Amino acid sequence: MRTFHASLPDYAPTPLTELPSLAAELGVGRVFVKDESARLGLPAFKALGVSWAVHRALAERAVGLGASSEPVTLVTATDGNHGRAVARTARLLGLRAHVFVPQGVHPQAAAAIAAEQALVTQVAGSYDTAVRQAADAAAAPDALLVQDTAWSGYEQIPGWIVEGYSTLFVETDAQLAAAGIHMPDLVAVPVGVGSLAQAAVTHYRSRSAGHAPALLSVEPTAAVCVLESLMRDEAISVDTGETSMAGLNCGTPSSLAWPHLRDGLDAAIAVTDTGSARAARDLAVLGVSSGPCGAASLAGARAALTGDGADERRAALALDSASTLVLLSTEGAAANPQASTDHPTAAGAALC
Repeated sequence: MRTFHASLPDYAPTPLTELPSLAAELGVGRVFVKDESARLGLPAFKALGVSWAVHRALAERAVGLGASSEPVTLVTATDGNHGRAVARTARLLGLRAHVFVPQGVHPQAAAAIAAEQALVTQVAGSYDTAVRQAADAAAAPDALLVQDTAWSGYEQIPGWIVEGYSTLFVETDAQLAAAGIHMPDLVAVPVGVGSLAQAAVTHYRSRSAGHAPALLSVEPTAAVCVLESLMRDEAISVDTGETSMAGLNCGTPSSLAWPHLRDGLDAAIAVTDTGSARAARDLAVLGVSSGPCGAASLAGARAALTGDGADERRAALALDSASTLVLLSTEGAAANPQASTDHPTAAGAALC
């Protein structure tokens, strides 16, 4: 997989930055932030999954239709970063893109998608509604749905997207090894529909023996589909509200991701916009550009490892003063223009 990504323009491993001041604050040995603010020419990690999935899908389509197949339109729904990655991939390949954008996505994020020469359709509804409209539009014979969430009957392309995310974790392994760390003790992953968390579970739970990190999923309190599903032990949909963590504002876990999350996550937590905004500001001071979705990982680690009940949560995660944490900062500040918008909501957490 990394060989494929290394063949693409603008590929370079994204930084893994150690931040000793955060280790001191969180009471652990070392803290590293995987900084996805500049990935394949875009300010978020999503291009890893999209590039690989489109490559695989077009190859299979060519085999099925033959050399005479007409150019397709790539269709998707997005809260921002995924849609821009689809639009950029289409432009680089000389294809068209049609991106459905739900309510709550900042106009500048939608404009960035349109700047990639994509057709942008504004949806008067939630992310889940936008996904349904994109799927309907992709029923045309010259369209290809490139969605990063799965449901019954639509799992192959989301599976390829998850495969594409594996490069992020392979890079992290090599960078930790260079820093003298064989394996982290906890990895914090921002979660929308759960595809990146699925990739984390697949990567870290695939080892047959040896130490494996605890995995912490982090969602906005306005969109807790994974947290609520874990608490009920079944995948459910939830109503979503407003949040500055637009890329995580999803109401239904991916059907492909859900079994991995149910069986592979160690803890799930929800954080407020206030907590995410504070984390983004603190990361910026430390030299890491992070949007509210990316900074959610730090906000989640703070909520899990400090405050009332922290001793019990730390024990459940087997963390101590010598532990190593990896925080996935999945987007840079440029990816989400509404980082300064604040929608205060109540905090929630669950260890599972």
